[in-house]
Amino acid sequence: LSSLRSLALCRRRSTGSQEPNGGPTPTPAPAVGNKVTVVLGAQWGDEGKGKVVDLLAQDADMVCRCQGGNNAGHTVVVDTVEYDFHLLPSGIINPKVTAFIGNGVVIHLEGLEGWEKRLIISDRAHIVFDFHQAVDGVQEQQRQEQAGKNLGTTKKGIGPVYSAKAERSGLRVCDLLADFTQFSERYKALAQQYKAMYPTLEIDKDGELDKLKNYVAHIKPMVRDGVHYMYEALHGPPKKILVEGANAALLDIDFGTYPFVTSSNCTVGGVCTGLGMPPQNIGEVYGVVKAYTTRVGIGAFPSEQSNEIGELLQTRGKEVGVTTGRKRRCGWLDLVLIKYAHMINGFTALALTKLDILDVFSEIKVGVAYKLDNKAIPHFPANQEVLQRVEVQYETLPGWNSDTSAARSFDELPENAQKYVRFIEEHLGVPVKWIGVGKSRESMIQLF
Repeated sequence: LSSLRSLALCRRRSTGSQEPNGGPTPTPAPAVGNKVTVVLGAQWGDEGKGKVVDLLAQDADMVCRCQGGNNAGHTVVVDTVEYDFHLLPSGIINPKVTAFIGNGVVIHLEGLEGWEKRLIISDRAHIVFDFHQAVDGVQEQQRQEQAGKNLGTTKKGIGPVYSAKAERSGLRVCDLLADFTQFSERYKALAQQYKAMYPTLEIDKDGELDKLKNYVAHIKPMVRDGVHYMYEALHGPPKKILVEGANAALLDIDFGTYPFVTSSNCTVGGVCTGLGMPPQNIGEVYGVVKAYTTRVGIGAFPSEQSNEIGELLQTRGKEVGVTTGRKRRCGWLDLVLIKYAHMINGFTALALTKLDILDVFSEIKVGVAYKLDNKAIPHFPANQEVLQRVEVQYETLPGWNSDTSAARSFDELPENAQKYVRFIEEHLGVPVKWIGVGKSRESMIQLF
């Protein structure tokens, strides 16, 4: 009944008719405002999101980070110069862009130097302290000693600070800029909690508080009420706003290969909660997919190739983590995994990166289905032990055995490379908008 009333109200608004009591037509709802374009990783991270964001940031006005911290690692090459970003959005390379770090990001304040004039920080963002990073290392060591394996974290303190946030004992940027005496007391209480849990932990409370006090004047001009700032950006003059996701769908705290995940929501829902904005302002959602699959650290990896194929992908792709320096594990493209990421994120188009790494293969396998106990399963398993047991069903496609790195249009790609792209599109039901065939900005082919 209520939905019928809503429909009738919409019709009256659209026809300009009066209400039954003869009163004026209700004021139409305000326009949605500017839409944000979102770039998200569709695998286990390291897909090349930084390059896609850098490309889109060329005509953007604002680039945002909504979750994660300096555990992210995005590499961008511009005019042969290589930039590595960990906390800042990589789109900040464009001198016309304003970068916004949202409330969902956890901030280690030492990572902000050099960009002060074009950087805005939400006052609700939580602060990563040095002792969070130390705790991260101790926890990993304990996991190794007690269970024989760790989670493979970046040891940047991300898990501990999100834990403190959930336990309501964390400290935010707004706290640092308010009463420093109260901030210091809360900081010392938090440090003492960790010291009680981990007696071997060495914490220089006075030293870090001195550093933090010195940061106050430095960061104060950059800090805004993030919700108000985002609302003004969305409902002010026309503006191109870009959101750069960190990590990726399979590292999401809820939807990833738990427990070998990060500590935040790196799927599309994290955009709304991490920036303080409504879902109707989300426009295009681009998924970034590597032409094969990689992951850093331990955890299930159904299409992994622990053989010469994996080694060749690792060597050709220079698959080493930007943040950790660890070698990435490599395997064939897994479309079950990508389809799962699409179910969650609703990708409107894909960026397919590092296609050129496959140039030397005479045949290429693509994972298209999973079997468990010899039966096809229609979903991506939540449990790690179950995921370890799945058998990937592959389709084998012919390779192209030729160099694609000079291609600058889809037509310039070898026929079998074109077929590989079309196979991915048809299987997922999502168009590929960009194809990466090299490291530089110029080597991204745009299809539409």
